[in-house]
Amino acid sequence: MDMSLQPAEPTLGEVFIANRAQLQRVAQKIVRTADLADEVLQDAYLKLADGASVRDVRKPLGYCCQVVRNVAFDYHRHNSVEASYRTYCEDVELVSPPSNDAPERVLDGRQALAAIDRVLEALPARTRMAFELNRLSGMTQREIGVRLGCSATLVNFMIKDADAALESCRYLVQGG
Repeated sequence: MDMSLQPAEPTLGEVFIANRAQLQRVAQKIVRTADLADEVLQDAYLKLADGASVRDVRKPLGYCCQVVRNVAFDYHRHNSVEASYRTYCEDVELVSPPSNDAPERVLDGRQALAAIDRVLEALPARTRMAFELNRLSGMTQREIGVRLGCSATLVNFMIKDADAALESCRYLVQGG
């Protein structure tokens, strides 16, 4: 009878909790605020708790980081869209009523965003990530290359590929 016990591998949830501070920094770099980063971590943890077991993942910390990044980018995209429709004012009575074409503009904006989102989702994951890191997070091509493990030249081509794919949506954004 073999009495040697192998230590149990930590679950993804345990890896996540043990590296929470690092994952918090990853999320906050993308969403820019600690409060949103906390929300991102909560959602990412729930996805991990319901998802794959650690036996299915070769690099559990890397996997946790990727889940946090994906959730953070979703939050960033959602909040960017939401902020474009949000108005703040001290005295609501001073705001002029919306023009009659406001609902059409909102609908057009939503349709444009949906089209852009579809194009981005159709891109290879690494190309989409390079584009989002550059355009949404403001990272340089060299920084993106380091993060993705490729050359800055390849990052440049990936961003150009994403731009070319999004060209079909330009008329929606430019209004005609």
